[in-house]
Amino acid sequence: MDDPRGFLAQFTEGAIIDEVQRVPDLLSYLQGVIDDEPVPGRWILTGSQDLSLLESVSQSLAGRTAVHHLLPLSRGEVVRFDRYPATLEETLLAGTYPPVFDRGLEPADWFRSYVATYLERDVRSINNVGDLTTFQRFVELCAGRTAQLVNYSSLANDCGVSQPTAKAWLSILETCFLVFRLPAFHANIRKRLVKMPKLHFYDTGLVCWLLDIRTPGQLRSHPLRGAIFETWVVSEIMKHRTNHGDLWGLSFYRDRNGAEVDLIIEQRSRRTLVEAKSAETAASNLFAGAQRVQRHLARSNRPDSLAVVYGGDHLQHRTSGWLVPWHGLHEAGFWKKEH
Repeated sequence: MDDPRGFLAQFTEGAIIDEVQRVPDLLSYLQGVIDDEPVPGRWILTGSQDLSLLESVSQSLAGRTAVHHLLPLSRGEVVRFDRYPATLEETLLAGTYPPVFDRGLEPADWFRSYVATYLERDVRSINNVGDLTTFQRFVELCAGRTAQLVNYSSLANDCGVSQPTAKAWLSILETCFLVFRLPAFHANIRKRLVKMPKLHFYDTGLVCWLLDIRTPGQLRSHPLRGAIFETWVVSEIMKHRTNHGDLWGLSFYRDRNGAEVDLIIEQRSRRTLVEAKSAETAASNLFAGAQRVQRHLARSNRPDSLAVVYGGDHLQHRTSGWLVPWHGLHEAGFWKKEH
């Protein structure tokens, strides 16, 4: 930018500057403008790369900014649109990016353009990605491993890259808010707990597109349907808690004996064990896995409640815990912030 002072002087009331990480030099000039008139909310800076944006902001605007992560839409936001997906399969396929609903676009068409643009625009600006074809293959392999333990060796071998490269590329996906790593639960209990994190995508529509799943019928019979549903449940709760400022307190439990629960929500007065089951039939055996983990954690001073989010339609309270229909997850109270 040839004239940063002149550019900023145009906006006497402030402005929204998008992709600000592309013009890091502008921020040093913005610092002076903010110091002269420190009105909160006058300047809003956005960017699609968390790491680059934070580096730029921290160098010039330390102590003058508040950072917020704007994730894809939650189900509670999606249902505010006039036309939103009504069935579980349609919901998983459509994903949660605003243009699909705001503009009435076909999800597959939008994701095709999004992936191409993302690779061309964002990834090319990151120095340690040289082979975009191999990187896209890496992203597809990650989609096939959603809701699974992160295994760098397996990812690297299947993609034909080194383990350090696989780790660096996964960090890029996190930086661009495509994926997140759900940490393993740790506690002083007499169990050998798995320590590796689980990989989840923020958007199941992107997962389906990367896996070449294009129709509800394909998804209904796909071997990864359960994993995709688990990712949807975990990402929904992650989005809600992030939007309310709860950035911590989520993990999963798995020990060496096979006891496992998809999500543990830590709160001040309680801990909730959550299972995601894509089955449509409400049955008591859906609680079996969570009950096993509950017994392992029984010596803890914090009481554990159980919730199973399933593919059916009816909310039920059973002796074991809550059966929550997928379409009612955004209205359920078991994961919400305590006041």
